[in-house]
Amino acid sequence: MYTLITVLLFITCVLLILIVLVQNSKGGGLASNFQSSNQIMGVRKTTDFLEKATWVLAGALLLFSIMGSAFIPRDGKVGGQSAIKDQIENAVDPNQVPSFPASDAKTAAPATTAAPDSTK
Repeated sequence: MYTLITVLLFITCVLLILIVLVQNSKGGGLASNFQSSNQIMGVRKTTDFLEKATWVLAGALLLFSIMGSAFIPRDGKVGGQSAIKDQIENAVDPNQVPSFPASDAKTAAPATTAAPDSTK
């Protein structure tokens, strides 16, 4: 679902960019191509269409952005905990003294005998 929303968001962004670039606030742009009076869509209707298309695409962009944030994959974590937080909590302190398991009497290391002192 997240991938679908991301693709729709991308398509909406591209269309919005194209619609805004076609517009010209000084009466040029796509509206300037319809100068003759016998056209089906005149200058005013083209401008109205571009303005309405801009508002619809801006609304769709907002809607897809909110939906995209709601469907972000969380990797099955409860409460959306981050992986970095888990790594910090499970980190090993390098200054900590290692604790080895206590050995049983049966598996104790043999006692070492002291070497005779040869300096006498």
